Amino acid sequence: MRKLADRDRIRRFMHALGRASDSPTRAYLTGGASAVLEGWRGSTIDVDLVFQPESDPLLRALPALKEELQLNVELVSPAHFIPELPGWEARSPFVTQEGHVAFHHYDFYAQALAKIERGHAQDTGDVREMMVRGLVQRARLVELFDAIEPALYRYPALDARSFRRALESAVATPAG
Repeated sequence: MRKLADRDRIRRFMHALGRASDSPTRAYLTGGASAVLEGWRGSTIDVDLVFQPESDPLLRALPALKEELQLNVELVSPAHFIPELPGWEARSPFVTQEGHVAFHHYDFYAQALAKIERGHAQDTGDVREMMVRGLVQRARLVELFDAIEPALYRYPALDARSFRRALESAVATPAG
């Protein structure tokens, strides 16, 4: 069984990916990895990320790194669950550069909307932390939802009305 990913294990993973890359790539961290690196969680079950562009050397390095670091890794982002938000790349904060890999947090607005849609208790807590820390502004979150709402039909597992109600509840909940 692999271990939980704490800040040190995630940083070692990022460093190792930087050594494995042979060309400029962006790695977008999401979910628990962002929460751990930003400091509102001490650990996460896995490191979720995506590469842009996809990098064969990095993808090939993942199985060995997962074993070496005893780390769960998933190639996943909010765009796998909700439509891409306009301008998400520009809102993806830089974390660090390791070799040819520039690590960024995946846009916190996209992360928040994906978590709101999913609706698990930990997701709700993560969204609240994003708001408390100023990573997500309530009004802008609603604006970005409005921008993607016409494309929700492309995600048949989503119910647009339930998603809207969950968003309204999230932005109405006190942040503190």
